[in-house]
Amino acid sequence: MSKESGIAAQIIRQGGEVMVIVLVTAVLHWLWRSGWLNAHAFCLLVLAVAFAKTVFFFVENLQHILMATRDNMPYHRVLGLMGVNMAQITLSFALDCWCLETAEPASFSAINAGWSQGEQLFEFFFFSVLNFSFFGFGDVTPQTVPAKLITMMEVLLAFFTVIFLLSDFVSLKDSLRVRKQHED
Repeated sequence: MSKESGIAAQIIRQGGEVMVIVLVTAVLHWLWRSGWLNAHAFCLLVLAVAFAKTVFFFVENLQHILMATRDNMPYHRVLGLMGVNMAQITLSFALDCWCLETAEPASFSAINAGWSQGEQLFEFFFFSVLNFSFFGFGDVTPQTVPAKLITMMEVLLAFFTVIFLLSDFVSLKDSLRVRKQHED
């Protein structure tokens, strides 16, 4: 596979992942609006979906690093790949928080019930970006156990992604290259 077709395939894959994230949220929202689940059951479903996405992103981040090492990918391409992945993660968690707040108002502080869905979505995306970047101004804070669990999942995934993968990429790449040379 050529370098250009590999990049195109990656763009298509990550665009598809964004569509799946939005589609899953739409299905969750439809389930809530249809009245098939009570608030507690819906929040548990959102938690289960958030956990599955957390595992997926954890594995995907690890695969990206291993692929970058195997292919000797330039650092700027790895940063670009991880940047897109981080945007997907923050969008995913923002939508999860929005679903929780929809089912159980006051799951998060400082969210005004009178706001439009667009305003709430923006606020949760802002909250997610702050969590992922470890700024956490505290404007919005989780108030319920499901909200706290989702926030913890995002912070742990952010720690793994930002601290471990990006900051240690160069040393990880060198250590894997040395290990591969010893195996050959």
